[in-house]
Amino acid sequence: MNSEFIERSWQSPDGLELYFRDYAGDDTGKVPVVCLHGLTRNSRDFDALAPHIATLGHRVIVPDMRGRGQSAYAEDSASYAVPTYIADVMALFEQERMKRFISIGTSMGGLMTMLIAQFTPDRIAGAVINDIGPVVDPQGIDKIKTYLGKGGSFPTWMHAARSLEEVHGDSHPTFDTKDWIRMAKRSMTLCNNGRIAFDYDMKIADPFNEADENAVPPDLWPGFEALAGKPLVLVRGALSTILSEETLAEMQRRAPGADIVVVPNAGHAPTLDEPEVRSAIDALLGKVG
Repeated sequence: MNSEFIERSWQSPDGLELYFRDYAGDDTGKVPVVCLHGLTRNSRDFDALAPHIATLGHRVIVPDMRGRGQSAYAEDSASYAVPTYIADVMALFEQERMKRFISIGTSMGGLMTMLIAQFTPDRIAGAVINDIGPVVDPQGIDKIKTYLGKGGSFPTWMHAARSLEEVHGDSHPTFDTKDWIRMAKRSMTLCNNGRIAFDYDMKIADPFNEADENAVPPDLWPGFEALAGKPLVLVRGALSTILSEETLAEMQRRAPGADIVVVPNAGHAPTLDEPEVRSAIDALLGKVG
């Protein structure tokens, strides 16, 4: 057990044991916060933000989605889909008796937040949507397909960091070696054979790669609009290939009260550790109370 959080688990509706970090906070009157990671990521993405929020009194729940981090891998790769992830976290909320929460969602976690808002709007007291919108730029999808599920392993953290920089350097042009090593340690793990590898089930790529490119995407605007009247922070990396300027402008039009933060020299996705993002999150927490 880490001194800052308790390592806990819950069971998915189809019987998988899933993992989450539980940061206690010290004010039971404050609305709890749920941090939802991106497609290939895990709870470690929030290892700086979550304890900061806990120091403000909020309990913070940070799950590993199925197939990531310390959560079990699914036998059926078709279950690696946003509706299943939402059913999984709903089971977590039921276990923890969480009727209302603030959602902080990066990329896939932001899609989950919008869909939860669409079907159970009263659950979400406020939200941070990080570098994702109801319309996903096809350029970004093409980029994800170049690396998703490709595997590979590395002999040292330095090798792992350099590999990440080769793939994602255009998204984080100001990162130095220390930043890339930090990203590697958030997204990879030391395996039993002494090699370092990505900390997710490579089969999460299956539904992504098998999706019909000609299919009409689901309409996510109703979910976003369900958030529009709540305290809301919209984060975009200025170099993002996932959230276009046009989509962000339309989100701002439909949610005029939202706080917009565009992070310079960042693509997909900002880390949420940037000072301007942290300030916006703190302000949102203050609005919700």
